[in-house]
Amino acid sequence: MKNDLNTLLPELRKIHSDFKQIAVDTIEVAEWVRWKCEYGCRAYGKHMTCPPYTPRPEETRKLLSCYENALITRFADVQPNEDVPPAHIHHFLWDAIFKMHNTMFELERHTFLLGYYQAFAMAALPCTYCRDCLPEREGFELDYAAKRFCEHQDKARPSMEACGIDVFKTVRTAGYELEVCPSSRAKITFFGLLLIE
Repeated sequence: MKNDLNTLLPELRKIHSDFKQIAVDTIEVAEWVRWKCEYGCRAYGKHMTCPPYTPRPEETRKLLSCYENALITRFADVQPNEDVPPAHIHHFLWDAIFKMHNTMFELERHTFLLGYYQAFAMAALPCTYCRDCLPEREGFELDYAAKRFCEHQDKARPSMEACGIDVFKTVRTAGYELEVCPSSRAKITFFGLLLIE
C-alpha cells in the first residue's frame, strides 16, 4: 500500500538525508547534453549505463511524462582516490561513484517497497559495479540486447547526463549550487535523481 510523500520522505532520509523534492516538469532535458558525452567523455561507449547504450533525450522526455514528483539528491564533499592520477577521472572517483550508485539504488528500492512501484533512480557518471564493463571486454560482441549479460542489471542505472538531462540547470532550479570544477583539487559534488509516482 502506497504511503503519502509526507511519510515516504522521512523514511528516505534514513538512507540519505541530503535531497530536495522537485516537480518533474522542472527537469531540463536537452539534446546538447548527450553530445557532450559523445564528444568529450573518455567513458563514451565503454559502459552500458552510458551512451550510446542509454535512452536518448526524446525517450527521456517520454519517461519523465509518466511522473510528477522527483527528488534531487546531493552527495557533497566527494573524496577522490588520491592514489590515482586525476586524468583517470573514473578511477580517481571510483569509490565515491560506487557509493552514490548504491545509495541511489537503495533509495529506489525502498521507495518501491513502500508502494511507489514506478520508482526509478538515475545517478551520475559511469557505473562502477564492475572493473570492466561489457563493451570493454575483449571479444565481447554487443547487440541491442547486450544488457542481458550485465552482471548487475538489477542495480545498474543510467546517469542523468547519459539520458540528456541538463544536470546543471536542473539542480540550480532545485535550489542547489553547482559550478564547473576548474581542477581536480576543487570541491566535488555529485547529484542523483529519484523519480516517484
